[in-house]
Amino acid sequence: MTETGVQPVSRTRRWLVLAAVSAGLLLISVDMTILYTALPTLSAELQASPSERLWIINAYPLVMAGLLLGAGTLGDRVGHKRMYLIGLVLFGTASLVAAYSLTPAMLIAGRAFLAVGAAAMMPATLSLIRITFVDERERGIAIGVWGTMAMVGAAIGPIVGGALLEFFWWGSVFLVNVPIVLVALVLAAVVAPGGSGSSERPWDFLASVQVMAGLVGVVYAIKEVTGPEPSVLAVVVSLVVAVAGLWSFVRRQRGQAYPLIDFTLFRDPHILIGVLAAGMAMFALAGVQLVLTQRLQLVLGFTPFQSGLTVAAMALGALPVGVTVGALLYRLGARPVIVTGLLATALGTVGVLLSTSAPLVWTVVGLLVVGAGTGASMTAASAAIVGNAPAHRAGMAASVEEVSYELGSLTGVAILGSLMAAVYARTVSLPPQAPPAAAEGMDEALRASEGLDPADADALLGAAVQAFDNGYQVTLVIAAAVLFASAAFGFLHKRGQDSGAAA
Repeated sequence: MTETGVQPVSRTRRWLVLAAVSAGLLLISVDMTILYTALPTLSAELQASPSERLWIINAYPLVMAGLLLGAGTLGDRVGHKRMYLIGLVLFGTASLVAAYSLTPAMLIAGRAFLAVGAAAMMPATLSLIRITFVDERERGIAIGVWGTMAMVGAAIGPIVGGALLEFFWWGSVFLVNVPIVLVALVLAAVVAPGGSGSSERPWDFLASVQVMAGLVGVVYAIKEVTGPEPSVLAVVVSLVVAVAGLWSFVRRQRGQAYPLIDFTLFRDPHILIGVLAAGMAMFALAGVQLVLTQRLQLVLGFTPFQSGLTVAAMALGALPVGVTVGALLYRLGARPVIVTGLLATALGTVGVLLSTSAPLVWTVVGLLVVGAGTGASMTAASAAIVGNAPAHRAGMAASVEEVSYELGSLTGVAILGSLMAAVYARTVSLPPQAPPAAAEGMDEALRASEGLDPADADALLGAAVQAFDNGYQVTLVIAAAVLFASAAFGFLHKRGQDSGAAA
């Protein structure tokens, strides 16, 4: 028996388990970014407003982040295999709902439903690795593959979306999930280790509601503050909801015998730095992908497929680095790899920024560096969190890691995406003949230019492109600054407590 009470499994079966959970993780990660290239198309088809576009993107990571802590603890109670299979079924069903949405509100609801399935699956993927791989070196390789799949999925999401839109309607970006769900469902049911969990651990649904309310308040406040005409009342109300939700969540957790999150986990510097690294790596990845894919399509005139192919360079950088780091992590130690990875991601982001007016090849080089750095830091962060948590907290530790992953992506999209829109709205200088709607965003300016004569259209588009690039550059500067600060924290935080042992 292993330390988690699960019968040891054969070598072949262990790697089949990894394949099964990697398929699910790939689905979750791809859906995080697949709409970046599809967003202009589906926005036009469904006539989505700027606010609706933001929620179409953010509903998925927001709901997932709110449910992840509860899902991980529930997996400790009912068994991680069971949670994974339930999540796959929910994810496949939600994909059908989203694919055939008729309105923006229906699509937002479908994305939220997708997040429920993803939240059930995601902690189970890492927990199944934790209980299946007992050898330290094998576990490092498996976590390296896991972290790389998360990174690769997020990186190839735009290219998958772009490729599908070249031949099919926008709903195909969701429908493609269904056959992968069916394969993963059968494979996981056959090879994944079972286990009923610990029935004495209760599941706190109220705490999940509290944390989700807090996150919704934060995101709405960000959206409102960065909008063209922010409402003071809406900002105040959303911040009150955010503070009340998060404060009540923390207070409730401290009084629970079986909390959704044990805050003592963060006393371990490896876990704290791992959580920070996972969040900040995804903050930069999601933000850079979102603003870059929009610029490639709206400013440079790329097709969705072409823009997706460009940002897929991050996956090429992440794949070999993530797997290699996973195999060597037991020798290198988590902290040095995390710090080096965050620095590389920051430098790659600076490279993308500096290549704004350069040939496209330099942007691709910057994206390769971003991918390599993110792949290294994500792999090391996952190993640091899961490897330093006690076995009976496997689900909780997995949830903590994945909440940081989702919160990083969520805040990257919400903050950097909203900031880019705000800088555009505040710096655009429209010619007198331009419709007022062109001040809302670059896509609105493109639509407005279609009704003008060529000279007026050129003047409008010139002003819109200048304002868009202002926002684009500001967001990349902030992303790089956050990464440099995170690397510095990882290097300096409680260095005296770091024995140098690998996570």
